Amino acid sequence: MGMGNPLLDISATVGQDVLDKYDVKLDSAILAEEKHMPVYDDLVKNHNPIFIAGGATQNSIRVAQWMMQEEGQAAFLGCVSDDAHGKKLEECATADGVLVHYMKSTTNPTGSCACLIKDGERALIANLAAANDFEPSHLQTEKAKEIIEAAKFYYIAGFFLTASYESYIEVGEHAVANKKTLCLNLSAPFLIDFFTEQMTTAMKYANFLFGNESEAEALGKKLELGTDLKALALKVSEMPCLNGKRTVVFTQGSKSTIVARDGVVTEYAVDPLEADKLVDTNGAGDAFVGGFLSQLVKEKSIEECVKAGHWGARFIIQTSGTQLPQSCPAPEAF
Repeated sequence: MGMGNPLLDISATVGQDVLDKYDVKLDSAILAEEKHMPVYDDLVKNHNPIFIAGGATQNSIRVAQWMMQEEGQAAFLGCVSDDAHGKKLEECATADGVLVHYMKSTTNPTGSCACLIKDGERALIANLAAANDFEPSHLQTEKAKEIIEAAKFYYIAGFFLTASYESYIEVGEHAVANKKTLCLNLSAPFLIDFFTEQMTTAMKYANFLFGNESEAEALGKKLELGTDLKALALKVSEMPCLNGKRTVVFTQGSKSTIVARDGVVTEYAVDPLEADKLVDTNGAGDAFVGGFLSQLVKEKSIEECVKAGHWGARFIIQTSGTQLPQSCPAPEAF
């Protein structure tokens, strides 16, 4: 089960002038401020965007379901509005085989994310809108209770901590009480810098902690644990966990993936991709997690989970955004 911020991605290739106009940098993910609000209409009117059902957690859950190749294995909770964008998100996720149970906001439109693509890299500007209206009360609906009880694994991206931290804690407590597996993603450096208490508390529930190199470095600096990623991964894996042991997974784009588990740090090489096959990196991290989870729920080895994560990310960076064909061409063994 995933729980997070469902967003409609508005993705377009832009020049440096657009990045400068909205004061954003590539390889960043931020929450929209007032100065960013015109970007959504700007992309629609001037940059011929594509629209993709997104949001970090929802993307990972869609990829996991797609790669598991078995019906009805994944569910997702989030908040949208009863508008055209909300209906589009539900249609897309349902078509991908995900059981969706959205809370419906009556005060804000469905959230969106401007995905600015340049030279294969991306900058993300998220306007949470309705996604920010998620309430713990939604977890008390009969359908949500059924999903939470049935799930054995939970995945929540750190972005959700700004929307409904209380809901994360509630699911975390359920996972601890029932000895189920909870996975958390650091998601963005700003979350570590400005929501430090929520993030460090959330980490205590996490059996698996994911992050990329920039998020890992931000964590190392904030917690004063250093920025050597292998040493940092080991230290974070050994921090107190309410739910047993913790595995830390740090991705580094085309460089090796670092995994710290049971006092051991292992690096897994990433197969290089020819430059002319790279479309954009938007969704690569989400797809890595989706691939990883698709094998974790099957109780495969960590090596197999990482290989599946690498395969998922490699597939997604060769397309624009997290767009999935109907059938998954993944090999049976990664």
